[in-house]
Amino acid sequence: MRHVDPKVEEAIETLNMKDGPTRRKLLTGTGLVSATAAASALLAACTTSTTTAAKSAAGNFPTTPKWQFWFVNHVTTNPFFVPTQYGFQDAAALLGLPTPKWGGSVNSVVPEMVSYINTAAAAKAAGIATTVINSTGFTTPVGAAMNAGIPVITYNADGLYKPGGVPDIGTNRLCYVGQALFNSGVAMGNRIASLLPNGGEIVIFIATPGTGNIQPRYDGAASVLKAPKYTLHEIPTGAATGVELNAEKAYLNGHKNIKGAFAVDAGSTGFLAQALSGTGLAGKIPAGGFDTLTLTLNGIKSGVVDFTIDQSPYLQGFMPVIYLYLYNLSGGLVYPPNTDTGLTFVTKSNVTPYLTTSRFEGSTAQQKYIPRPSGPIQNPIATTST
Repeated sequence: MRHVDPKVEEAIETLNMKDGPTRRKLLTGTGLVSATAAASALLAACTTSTTTAAKSAAGNFPTTPKWQFWFVNHVTTNPFFVPTQYGFQDAAALLGLPTPKWGGSVNSVVPEMVSYINTAAAAKAAGIATTVINSTGFTTPVGAAMNAGIPVITYNADGLYKPGGVPDIGTNRLCYVGQALFNSGVAMGNRIASLLPNGGEIVIFIATPGTGNIQPRYDGAASVLKAPKYTLHEIPTGAATGVELNAEKAYLNGHKNIKGAFAVDAGSTGFLAQALSGTGLAGKIPAGGFDTLTLTLNGIKSGVVDFTIDQSPYLQGFMPVIYLYLYNLSGGLVYPPNTDTGLTFVTKSNVTPYLTTSRFEGSTAQQKYIPRPSGPIQNPIATTST
């Protein structure tokens, strides 16, 4: 009986060879050395092929093109969107895709954003994620991209609202990933009412009045804080973070009789503690706003700011990449859903975890595992399934 080298047996078993010329040549090769060498070569080729395939695919998904996604933003240098960028970087790395491109406008200039959308479409982007800060300026570019077969998702802002909180979206995007903005304003209004049950004169600072990412919050709060019990003042602070503190201090210095100071955007909220301290109002009136910049969290820890509302900017970068990937992978069968990224009140009682340096809050670029706090998970009874 002819001796069969173990390497030949391994090749036949690994490659699941059926009876045929290759198998017979391995078993009855003219020399043991040549048969063993052939088997080793076959195994090496098989291993290399498998490794290459594994490196070109994500998890157990099939190999896909290196889809290039584009993110369009209205304030590209604003610190609020640092975790958003980390989110889309992490999702792309997870899926083996190139890092999405990032651009748009620094100061909420719609034509600049539209230009970047058009650039992405001309480059045949595999998908576009964009903020939509009004109800009319994005109808045409988003429609043109969709007509060209490029899926478009909105994040952070999805148009405006008509009176009564009726959405006025203005685009045919696939879905929206972000906070329910008008509802978040209603929630803030209710919190303000609980802090000021006797009513009074209130200022609400806003970076850019009329834009879809923050105006709905003011409108939602105003729907709760109605005259004559409450008098609201909507005061602009500017799109650039460098001017917001001075705008707040200037207003507060001239209105020392104000009963509460609040804000509806990350930058304006972040500067509240400094503005109140600089005008002698710290600790004398309630204050609060939105988002989790380090300045805001420190203001809450010190007791100068009563609350802020988290909307998870990290998820607003992460989820659009996942959704665009699955939409492309499935031939459009996995249709992305509207996704509310949250409305969580952060107060002095629960601010400590937010102060942990993390990529998820944008306070560091470092990737690290953050163990969850031990003990019960405190969460109120659910009230909605959407």
